[in-house]
Amino acid sequence: MTTATRPAPLTPGAGRGEGAPRSDALVVFGFSGDLASKKIFPALYAMVKRGTLAVPVIGVASSILGNDDVNQRVRASLELAGPIDDAAAFDKLLSLIRYVSGDYRKAETFAALKAALGTAQRPAHYLAIPPALFETVIEGLGAAGLAKDARVIVEKPFGRDLASAVELNAAAHAVFPEASIFRIDHYLGKEAIMNLLYFRFANSFLEPIWDRQHVASVQVTLAEDFGIGGRGGFYESAGALRDVIQNHLFQIVALLAMEPPKYQGYAAVQSEKAGVFHAMRPLAADDVVRGQYDGYRQEKDVAADSDVETFCALRLWIDSWRWSGVPWYLRSGKLLPTNAAEVLVQLRPPPQKLFDDAIPNDGRANYVRFKLQPVSAVALAARVKRPGKGFVGDQRELYLCEELQGGETPYERLLGDAMAGDGALFTSQDAVEAAWAVVDPVLADHAAALPYAPGSWGPAAADALIAADGGWHELAPEAPPARCD
Repeated sequence: MTTATRPAPLTPGAGRGEGAPRSDALVVFGFSGDLASKKIFPALYAMVKRGTLAVPVIGVASSILGNDDVNQRVRASLELAGPIDDAAAFDKLLSLIRYVSGDYRKAETFAALKAALGTAQRPAHYLAIPPALFETVIEGLGAAGLAKDARVIVEKPFGRDLASAVELNAAAHAVFPEASIFRIDHYLGKEAIMNLLYFRFANSFLEPIWDRQHVASVQVTLAEDFGIGGRGGFYESAGALRDVIQNHLFQIVALLAMEPPKYQGYAAVQSEKAGVFHAMRPLAADDVVRGQYDGYRQEKDVAADSDVETFCALRLWIDSWRWSGVPWYLRSGKLLPTNAAEVLVQLRPPPQKLFDDAIPNDGRANYVRFKLQPVSAVALAARVKRPGKGFVGDQRELYLCEELQGGETPYERLLGDAMAGDGALFTSQDAVEAAWAVVDPVLADHAAALPYAPGSWGPAAADALIAADGGWHELAPEAPPARCD
């Protein structure tokens, strides 16, 4: 008689690496880069303060830096993020850091890394480097014998189209097994994004209406009120569709559209998310509106005739039993009126209009609204009758706001999870390739990017795309409240 193994539960540390030993060192390739300075150093400092990081951190980059240079870079990074409020933790972080300078294409760089690792047997290699170098570094790790019992953490983007994603996955699998590959999308580490999964499946009242019979449309907006910020070289190779929509917004769609997992385990969640990407209809040219803010071509490292989009809106169809016929509208862009992210799930109107004002002018009587940033909140909208004899009502929202102060930052959570072997918040090979298959047809076959004024909501064509479904729900500028109650 055999005993069935219970799947890993949905609790921290219980992902695909349950039972695996923690990494005993963290290697950061790209240690002198912008990502390390802005995100990684503050995350490492926070981890030391929480007591979750006590292993060597080996930085690798081509820059020639002495110990004083490294320490100054770390200090400057933390001071930009906020005050260094724990001198002991800061000193401990500096004591953990070692630095290796070298060319990623040369074997001696990896030999020096191996020497710096010393007795560490299970390092986690974090590739905070341009995607063009991923394969080079992974192959170097394999050739140097630094992949055995190790993990590799790959920063997005995972390729720039379907073919390159398949190639990258093949290169990674030639050295590391899938269970040791952790594809970071920092958006998945945000508390508000994880709340989408929790809110859907910890509450039973949504399930009866969460389908094509009751949902008229869904729209997802990620707006940024800033430009490319000196990243012209990167943005020229990416654009809004690759940089934001194919990963961040698709992940939000997957959490909203997925079927209930078949058991209490992260593998089941990953499987259902991948199922959503497989059910997405490949995009056609008339499903996409591309925009470029006025002045983008004058940015540093941007081509004078660039057609790269800094704004993208699209109409998406998910050909599943649950969502067939329901349009999903996604948009994201730079230099928009506000810095916010929000989801609006528009419910269908009552089948019979018994009251003259039952449906407001914008047609949005009933909806579910998820605010993702700058605050995390869930709102349920309904019509409520005014006191008196007349059947006249007002639009009201039941607004549930969650304070997020004091929680782990996305990179703190994701680096800690990867070192623990917990793959819950990471993206699978299947999901990555299925998502690229959706956008692949329009990466080259698309209309020219339309100009739009900074501070606007993008080109007018984006409004026409969604006009049949009531237009975009506009996000008003809003600062995070001191408290949510």
